[in-house]
Amino acid sequence: MKIAIIGQQDFGKAVLDQFLARGDEVAGVFCAPEKEGARPDVLRVAAQEKNLRVFQFPSLKNIDAHNTLRALNVDIGIMAYVLQFAPQEFVNIPKHGTIQYHPSLLPKYRGPSSINWPLICGETETGLTIFRPTDGLDEGPIILQKSTAVAENDTLGTVYFDRLFPMGVAAMLEAADLVVAGKHKEAIQDESKASYEGWCRTAEAKINFNNHVRFIHDLIRGCDPAPGAWTILGDKKVQLFGSKKHLVRTFGQVKGKPGEITAISDTAMFITAQGGQIEVTKLKHEDGKKVSAADFAVAYSVSVGTLFGS
Repeated sequence: MKIAIIGQQDFGKAVLDQFLARGDEVAGVFCAPEKEGARPDVLRVAAQEKNLRVFQFPSLKNIDAHNTLRALNVDIGIMAYVLQFAPQEFVNIPKHGTIQYHPSLLPKYRGPSSINWPLICGETETGLTIFRPTDGLDEGPIILQKSTAVAENDTLGTVYFDRLFPMGVAAMLEAADLVVAGKHKEAIQDESKASYEGWCRTAEAKINFNNHVRFIHDLIRGCDPAPGAWTILGDKKVQLFGSKKHLVRTFGQVKGKPGEITAISDTAMFITAQGGQIEVTKLKHEDGKKVSAADFAVAYSVSVGTLFGS
């Protein structure tokens, strides 16, 4: 088939590579312009290295972007990690329209941080959706979905890089084949089950050790590796990674105050919260690199009894 890729970064590149590997024709690649001083977009770089036509329009609402896509005369548009708004006038240009990847089980977790929030909210299942983009954010008809279980200690990193990324690349090819062959079905999203969450950034990733240990554990793993759940040591931020939770069963098992370090081993640090202890294996001080719990304790002179969060 003849396609146009609209996307950016590693996911966009992986989708591009897989379509090319099986012999599809990529007539053009649309990437957002890089900001000054930003890392080169790996999708743009890969496309140019393959001598493909690359277009970087500041907006996909631009009539020049529409005319360019129309002139390519493609069978289908493939939206693979797109942060630019793509209006209906643009996505309807290909013969069979356009399909888009979203890393959640729509209509739940619409929005830009749809991998973080299911983990933060303690979901035991997440997944991906290939859908028709509309002018509503992540609101279009669903073409196919794939689900994956979320284990107790899964992180954003394990869920995305180990499952949702490779599953998503394969699903984009599968959905494109179905659409171009006219064998797909489109299911309207059930608005009664819909939810929308915004970005999970630094403000949303702040730890309050007065919260329950279950909530703190889910926050840490939902922000691991990015944006990194954090607390305060003195007047500096410290990010926590590699979380496990340990629940207390009786009053006598409670150790320390919320935020207090109660044990440090060669492999982990234990911090008190409501209902138990948080075990973390790595920490990152805002003045340093991510290191093991033991190395952090030595580097920043923390010990049993040190309080985080104050």
